[in-house]
Amino acid sequence: MVEVAAHCEEVITFLRGILMEAFPGLVSLDVGGVGYQVLIPLSCYDQLPQAGEECTLLTHHHISDADQVLYGFLRAEERDLFRLLIGRVSGVGPKIGLAVLGGLGVEAFKAAVVDNDITTISAVKGLGKKTAERIVLELKDKVGITQAWKTSRDAVGDPEGEGVWGDANLALISLGYRLADTQKVLGQLRKDESLGKKPAVDIILKKALRSLS
Repeated sequence: MVEVAAHCEEVITFLRGILMEAFPGLVSLDVGGVGYQVLIPLSCYDQLPQAGEECTLLTHHHISDADQVLYGFLRAEERDLFRLLIGRVSGVGPKIGLAVLGGLGVEAFKAAVVDNDITTISAVKGLGKKTAERIVLELKDKVGITQAWKTSRDAVGDPEGEGVWGDANLALISLGYRLADTQKVLGQLRKDESLGKKPAVDIILKKALRSLS
């Protein structure tokens, strides 16, 4: 069965269909007889199923005055980071967002930002030192997500599920919510014993979005 999910703001949020072709950076999906071309980070290419098999991609539908482009990801964390970069860091567009994911991946990028590792980030093709410095500076001071990433990383063994809460925080910020608001809501949810010590990210997001709205 093939499906296309839609949302009033995010016109196409995921695609599920038959993988017709796959190239590094680009795939085509047959979704109910309609062919969709989707740009993907290089890191996703090796994880795709074989041509002719069913494939599900989480998508970001990027609409500009010039065109409309679909960007696809295999994990929610990849799409969240992509949205965070293109939506909250000045001068960073989809091309750089894909390059970051393809060159570093989510966890390596977070670690580089937390450690102020400009050298590692600037090594990503198409970035350069000035762009890398701006990314680190704005994520730390303007967006404020860096401290949350550091807290998640420093949780040895992740006994309290810090990584889960960090992923939820990233998802909320990538949707445009302020860090102060997300931290307040997530702090309240962490006191909810019915959620347990390590609830699923989607459960946290549903409850958080209900509070934020």
